[in-house]
Amino acid sequence: MLKQVHPDAGVSSKAMSIMNSFVNDMFEGIAAGSSRLAHYNKRSTITSREIQKAVMLPQSEMVRYL
Repeated sequence: MLKQVHPDAGVSSKAMSIMNSFVNDMFEGIAAGSSRLAHYNKRSTITSREIQKAVMLPQSEMVRYL
């Protein structure tokens, strides 16, 4: 996609690795938060509702659902 917007630009492998780690960390945090919310609400299935709430709630608020 970068090449479509800026054909003369590139991304180093180190930068790509950092971005990959960032996205993975974000996904893991959202998944963990969604899981906690589902458990707190006594649900066995994570729905879009839990995912949306996990994305919207700050990390400090998620602590309440531990």
